[in-house]
Amino acid sequence: MLRLDYLSCVLTIVSTVLLGRRCWEGWILCGVNSAIICVIGLRTAQLGFVPANVFCIVVAAVNVRAWRRSKSY
Repeated sequence: MLRLDYLSCVLTIVSTVLLGRRCWEGWILCGVNSAIICVIGLRTAQLGFVPANVFCIVVAAVNVRAWRRSKSY
């Protein structure tokens, strides 16, 4: 069985490294990781994780769009 907590841990580390290297793909991984944390929160009835990570998904999407737009000029 896939352990979402371990996957989230790996995604957190990889996305942090990518963002530190100024790679926009790090924002994509942040969004995916936030979605995984929402699933974990729903499965474990820790519903406080859901709104915070939905907010993080929105922030990641806005940042990817802004980052991609600034690179195209």
